[in-house]
Amino acid sequence: MNDCLFFGRNYQPTLIRNKSYEIIRPIQFKFENENENENEKQIKQISSGSYSIIFLFKNGKAIEYLNENDLKQNPSKIQIEENIQKVTVGFQNEAILTIEGNVFAKGKDINPNNPKEFINISSLIEDTNDKIIEDIVSGHSSIYLLTSNQNAYGIGSNQNGQLGFDSETLNETQKPILIMKNVSKIFSGNTSNSIFLLNSNQELFGCGNNKFGQLGLGESRRKIKIQKLTQLQNIPKGKIIDIQCGSTHSIMLIENENQNQNPKRKLYSCGNYEYNGLGQHAEKSYEFTEIKLTLFENDYIIDFSVGNAHTLILTSHLKLIGFGGNLFGQLGTGKTNRSQLIPIQIELPKLRFNKDISSYHISCGYRNSFIYYSPFSFSNLEEDLIKLFERKEFCDISFKTKNGEIIKAHKLILKYRLNQNQNKIEKLQEIISKKSIKESNQIFEMIYSNNSKINPKLYSEIKEIINSNEKIEETMKRIYLNENENENEKDFIIERKEKKYKFPKLILIMRSELYRGMFLSVTEDKSNKVTDYSELSNKSFQIFRILDLFK
Repeated sequence: MNDCLFFGRNYQPTLIRNKSYEIIRPIQFKFENENENENEKQIKQISSGSYSIIFLFKNGKAIEYLNENDLKQNPSKIQIEENIQKVTVGFQNEAILTIEGNVFAKGKDINPNNPKEFINISSLIEDTNDKIIEDIVSGHSSIYLLTSNQNAYGIGSNQNGQLGFDSETLNETQKPILIMKNVSKIFSGNTSNSIFLLNSNQELFGCGNNKFGQLGLGESRRKIKIQKLTQLQNIPKGKIIDIQCGSTHSIMLIENENQNQNPKRKLYSCGNYEYNGLGQHAEKSYEFTEIKLTLFENDYIIDFSVGNAHTLILTSHLKLIGFGGNLFGQLGTGKTNRSQLIPIQIELPKLRFNKDISSYHISCGYRNSFIYYSPFSFSNLEEDLIKLFERKEFCDISFKTKNGEIIKAHKLILKYRLNQNQNKIEKLQEIISKKSIKESNQIFEMIYSNNSKINPKLYSEIKEIINSNEKIEETMKRIYLNENENENEKDFIIERKEKKYKFPKLILIMRSELYRGMFLSVTEDKSNKVTDYSELSNKSFQIFRILDLFK
């Protein structure tokens, strides 16, 4: 049975039958005939908008609930032949990202002539070499695409300049247009007409609706519309993990990593004071300001989500915290539907939270909320290694491109992928010195993953210096076995019954996000030494089963 909680506006009678229009405390959400389809309905993701809600399951299939009273049509299966890896719902649009890198979308802003029909919008990109999509994000009336070449595209409405163009020149588009190059992440929200773009240098840009200062550009740049991408100057220090936008406020999650301390996460907000969690004293919050709460002390933020006017936060100490609009009970307080200017803790029913808190996720819709259980599963090693390459805070070796740009990597990975040969590292530096930053990134992605398909031509240049015939699984096993022969300051040491177990910190980071949340919050120790293995094992969902690290 799925652990899935629901509260807020209930689209009667199609979502939860025989329940009131407003559900003000979390209740268990059940699919029809759930017991018959338990294996098929393991939730991977939920995305909720104003007119529809999509449930994506781990088998790559999805269903949607429409805000309609036609019981025969709700829920309905999404008829996409390819397996789905991500879904996103805006105010009146939906987008589906498939395993093959195609994006299918529907909605009146995407296909006004037939808004209920999915069309392949990625195929409409004019650049034939830029059609593989890695990520999708929905705004209120726009959809954003991030390609494998790190280019950001937008389709749909541009009434607020959210596509980065003057709205008088371009009001809307039914074909994806290029917004910005060298983009690592796109951020927006299902009711937002604002957008944030983060580049590989951790520089943040924004455009779109800024009536309440929700772009965080400062009071001097407070305008109803920001129609050109503008760089934010006063952003908080640390790595930007996520930004989510409501209709008039934005929430940013920052992680600060110190070599001598466990990483800590903090939330910052800007925009409309009724919804930003800062209280009335921050009525004019035009820059991202930290949400300082005793509720967050000595805790780690596992997940958070932003709806139209409300925000929910889940921490590693089993706390659900919420603030903002609550007209339909979307905060789940169970007492009142009054808005909350100051964040409060919300009582949760007892489900499986005591087993693995980091496998729970939050999804805030327009006026409702979901908390759902999606157990961690180890992903493809090649994909994990490429993601690790993007984690620049753990890099410890630098290379210079032909334009003098610096690109960073991990000594530990290169040591084994280049067979511990210093001459090969020097040869790699020579190759990188003749390449652009884009080509250099592709070279390192191929070294980390041994995936020649990323750029076959470049792969032919590096094939002689890397262990191209060795499977990534074998490389990882060599790293684990060899690195544990000697004490290493980057290892975590676990003692149990007078026996030591050592685990390379870098590999744990790569193989499991549980490491970042549960492991660090459970140890609560500034050193790398852990003695209470039994408690650690229970709470970290057995992430230290070595065989699982290499599956």
